[in-house]
Amino acid sequence: MILIVDDIEANIIALKKILELHNLEVDTATSGEEALKKILKKSYSLIIMDVQMPKMDGFEVVEILAGNKKTKDIPVIFLSAVNKQKKFISKGYETGGVEYITKPVDPDLLILKVKTFLKIYNQQNELKIVRDLLAKEIEIRKKDQENLEIIVAERTKELVKKNEELEMRNHELQQFSWVVSHDLKEPVRKIQIFIKMIKERFLIQEEKSLDYIDRTIRSAERMENLITDLLEYSRLSSNVPPEETDLNLIVEEVVTDFDYLIDKKEASIYVGNLPTLTVIPSQMRQVFQNLIGNSLKFVKKDTKPVISVSSQIIAEKSFDSEPSEDGKYCRIEVKDNGIGFDENYIDRIFMIFQSLNVRSAYEGTGIGLAIAKKIIEKHNGLITAKSVANEGATFILILPLTNEIIL
Repeated sequence: MILIVDDIEANIIALKKILELHNLEVDTATSGEEALKKILKKSYSLIIMDVQMPKMDGFEVVEILAGNKKTKDIPVIFLSAVNKQKKFISKGYETGGVEYITKPVDPDLLILKVKTFLKIYNQQNELKIVRDLLAKEIEIRKKDQENLEIIVAERTKELVKKNEELEMRNHELQQFSWVVSHDLKEPVRKIQIFIKMIKERFLIQEEKSLDYIDRTIRSAERMENLITDLLEYSRLSSNVPPEETDLNLIVEEVVTDFDYLIDKKEASIYVGNLPTLTVIPSQMRQVFQNLIGNSLKFVKKDTKPVISVSSQIIAEKSFDSEPSEDGKYCRIEVKDNGIGFDENYIDRIFMIFQSLNVRSAYEGTGIGLAIAKKIIEKHNGLITAKSVANEGATFILILPLTNEIIL
């Protein structure tokens, strides 16, 4: 059961309706005090907590829960329409929350996160049950078996294996949630844009209507392929075979997907001759979609974006390697003239949920570069960036020319 805590009745009704549409059992509380009373009497798998409430705010409630052995493991998602500053978000995680979402809430994203944390919580409970059962069984064996050391070793091995399996599943669910909530947005946005353009501008003109419909279909097909690959990728046991892939075609597809935004911002994109590599095409497409998308997003005011994509064959797997026609690696650079960043924060930009910019000024979840880094490392490559604040950024990729996928 999920507990919704909010002092505004309208918010409770809206959230409850969203969750119940997905057959999720819901309970509600209109204050921190009422929530604590209910939590002590009933068992909840997840709590959705409003931050700003009279008398006792959401942070205070979660601090109390974190100090109680019975309630400390219940996952809490904070919701806030007012406290959107970094210090409040940080405090939410410090007090024990597993997520901090600002209002207005995206219903689809909320459901994805709710279902993910419910699965994680249920699996953690399964792990506790397994541990309890094994502990009891060991006690019985101590009384009934003479060869105690062998039995304990066998059961301990089974317990470690179960722990590893459950930890891997938890990790898979988290990775899946992060990827789905971020990288499926762009194809969906493209579908929305083209359908709207067909409706408002080109419905009467048959030829152009068909053109935009075809583009919409292609975007939907790419989205379907992306979902399939992400499901495999999220399990970290992907059997998606790599194949020889012309990166020129990959970048061309990405640029085509961004053509509306490119026209709107009057951006210039220059693509040099890129190599053909043995890679997983859909994952490599994600990398360039994130990098070029960031270059189009993080632009200076009153400045037209200029983006270049270039490559060199190099001798060694190193950012500073010299060019070599007989080399086994390639160095790819994606350069822009955007807002850049301070290189003192280079380690942060590739971390999950880390962003160096104000969320209200630049939309995003702060995980695109983390996804790009994981994909490059999966291909036995390297990724870094060079930048000066307000003077643009250059992202550098090192990739092997032949298949070195790390499964």
